[in-house]
Amino acid sequence: MCHTLLSMCNTCTRTKTPAQQQPVKLQVLELTLDFPCVQLGLPEGCENADFLTLNNNDDRQDMITKFFLSTRFFKGQLENLLETMRPDCLIADMFFPWATQAAEKFNVPRLVFHGFGYFPLCFAYCIKLHKPQQRVTSICEPFVIPHLPGSIVMTQEQINDCDEGTEMGKFMMEVKESEVKSSCVVVNSFYEFEPDYAYFYKSVVTKRAWNIVRSLL
Repeated sequence: MCHTLLSMCNTCTRTKTPAQQQPVKLQVLELTLDFPCVQLGLPEGCENADFLTLNNNDDRQDMITKFFLSTRFFKGQLENLLETMRPDCLIADMFFPWATQAAEKFNVPRLVFHGFGYFPLCFAYCIKLHKPQQRVTSICEPFVIPHLPGSIVMTQEQINDCDEGTEMGKFMMEVKESEVKSSCVVVNSFYEFEPDYAYFYKSVVTKRAWNIVRSLL
């Protein structure tokens, strides 16, 4: 992504945590943010969700929820950076909903980055809007997802339907609300790879979307 951005601007700054020490060959300014995972109730060295997905303990899902909620610790540090650097825009992952409010504070456009492609975004939109899984008589009864290109057939047991009353459900509502308030969406895909879903997303879900070629990420 930095490669793509540098082709259109003079400077690109990337934030990371101490454990994310990866060499960057491009002329990118890197800034390290503090994330005291142990103090936040997370395991030592837990600085990304992948750390927890490899854990098969019974409390894995609870820890993943705690991790996403704990990322709010970055907000103050991010605001300090925005106030000092005054960037032209801020690209923040979808799971950082608080980034939209931080960017608004300094009149910086916030772009939401989706690590998924267009298909899962369109799938989630249609499931959320039309709720076809609630109109079947059993969890194994197949149904076609309404209005989604490709006549995709699913069953209720294949859908991870997050309860909005849970902590994770409330968090995902924050994610969606912050996306609506953001300036644009950046998607980890390219048009030629999934043209039907890219078109559907830009014409039905949101008209403010920008493709980032997957091979450059």
